[in-house]
Amino acid sequence: MSQHLTRQIVADKATIIQQLPVVPEADRSFNLPSGLYVATAAMYFGFVGIMAAGFSSPGLLIPLTICGIFFTAFFGIGALFVRTDPCAKAKILRWSELRSKGIQTHTGRLSMKDAVVQMMILPILIVIWGLVTVTIAALV
Repeated sequence: MSQHLTRQIVADKATIIQQLPVVPEADRSFNLPSGLYVATAAMYFGFVGIMAAGFSSPGLLIPLTICGIFFTAFFGIGALFVRTDPCAKAKILRWSELRSKGIQTHTGRLSMKDAVVQMMILPILIVIWGLVTVTIAALV
């Protein structure tokens, strides 16, 4: 059952913390060269461009525009995170650093080649999928 609690009862049993614990700042720098993100964005926008060129019809204007808006938001918000964090630019690896040191991931250290392959494989496969789809539709 419920019971009425007065301010005095609550004050007697309450634990008062004078200072809140410090929460560490989240790292939003992505720690890879900006060129990799530009290449990833180019692949996704390239896919939308391939679809727009291969299947150009007025009925696809709205879905392809929505895809473009989502891709712009996805990559734009990431760019805003890096731009608004004053320490983020210092954390971003340069190509020379990535080449010499590699990058530490949850599954171990990766060399530059392995990191680039791991990051770019899906966008490249998506563009190839778009090219194959448009080619098949053109041949049918």
